[in-house]
Amino acid sequence: MWVMSLRIALLGLLTAYGSASGYDLTKAFERSVAHVWQAGHSQIYPELAKMTADGLVTVEAEGARGRKIYSITPEGREELRAWLLGHEPTGPARSEIALQAFLLPLLESGEARAVLQRLKTHMERRLTELEALWEARHAAPGLKGASGVRFGNLALDLGIRQMRTTLQWADDAIAQLGGQT
Repeated sequence: MWVMSLRIALLGLLTAYGSASGYDLTKAFERSVAHVWQAGHSQIYPELAKMTADGLVTVEAEGARGRKIYSITPEGREELRAWLLGHEPTGPARSEIALQAFLLPLLESGEARAVLQRLKTHMERRLTELEALWEARHAAPGLKGASGVRFGNLALDLGIRQMRTTLQWADDAIAQLGGQT
């Protein structure tokens, strides 16, 4: 079975936005997928080379200074479709917030409350960023998928809801430690 991979994210971006260079894909990644999956130039370019070798994308043009324009192949579309239809999510492989929550009992209660308050402040900032992104996206026209839903909106909504729930958890955890929220 599949695992979440950079490959799937890149296939999705090429499907949604069309042909693009590695640079364009990196920028699109930063504006969209990076909210749920992190990757930089040093990961994206080698993955595009592997995807080309595997027949999932093709180089449709090569420009100045070796700039390549990639497009998804029918095999790439099928790989993405099969992943979307058949992949069972394994859950987050890493969560620094969850790891800190797991290890908090190792601290004195005052220190643990301070950590929770710092996490809460971080999450409040992140929620503000996500909500601003939501407002900006709804103020501008956007690309809609085959389902008629704007590309990225469902993931952004999920992120906002998860952040709100995590903030509630932080308040509850602070209260359990005898602090004020």
